[in-house]
Amino acid sequence: MTAISDCFKTLGHNRECALIPFITAGDPDLETTAKALQVLDRSGADIIELGIPYSDPLADGPVIQAAATRALQRGTKLEQVLEMLQGITPKLRSPIILFTYYNPILHRGIDKFLQEIAAAGVAGLVVPDLPLEEAASLLQSASEMEIDVILLVAPTSSAERIEAIARSSLGFIYLVSVTGVTGMRSQLEMRVSDLLQQIRSVTDKPIGVGFGISEAAQARQVREWGADAVIVGSGFVKRLAEGTPEEGLNAIAQFCQSLKAAIKTTNTSTNTPLD
Repeated sequence: MTAISDCFKTLGHNRECALIPFITAGDPDLETTAKALQVLDRSGADIIELGIPYSDPLADGPVIQAAATRALQRGTKLEQVLEMLQGITPKLRSPIILFTYYNPILHRGIDKFLQEIAAAGVAGLVVPDLPLEEAASLLQSASEMEIDVILLVAPTSSAERIEAIARSSLGFIYLVSVTGVTGMRSQLEMRVSDLLQQIRSVTDKPIGVGFGISEAAQARQVREWGADAVIVGSGFVKRLAEGTPEEGLNAIAQFCQSLKAAIKTTNTSTNTPLD
């Protein structure tokens, strides 16, 4: 059993929903990224998604795009991120998922890339620009190395495609809650509830919902719709970038704690937005 599967199994036994924060590596710098991973780990995160800065981030909204640009301008490279992770992952309870576009994988070669991230303690991968039809080689090699490649289901995916993605995805299935890029939104699409049920009808794998969740009330809603995990990105990236690094770290700690508290309860009372 992989680290991610084991995490979901433990949470499932306790009827808990996983919280998966996302931050961008190297924003504002890698030293702060290392501290942020530890802060999130002790503030309620169950799994942590770490974005590798990329020059053409097609799936990312303006907040995460800006963070990636800042990180690249500081000279952040994949090698440096993995070196940082190698020293940090042994200290973390939460498994680390890398969010990366396919070009860095293609550039290194699948096996070499997987060997490098495995040595750094990475447990999973999200590759948003790799379609299911071209993912077989990565999925097979990653499975052999016990690294979960998490595939994305879009709101526009057909029933046949949803079933195929659910069959192939490793660790869990990533349901994109909106049509478009990542970012903070004031409302979630009601279709997410129907999509969760549709995916649930064809698989028993955990389902995480991301893109567009920016406040505790939305996280709670996703949990009540039946998600096994709530994935929050721009809200964390925005907070970490504001003020001094220390202020940013304090802000993401508080935000993480509030989100975890929200998805631990079934209380449906109105919650004040956190943004």
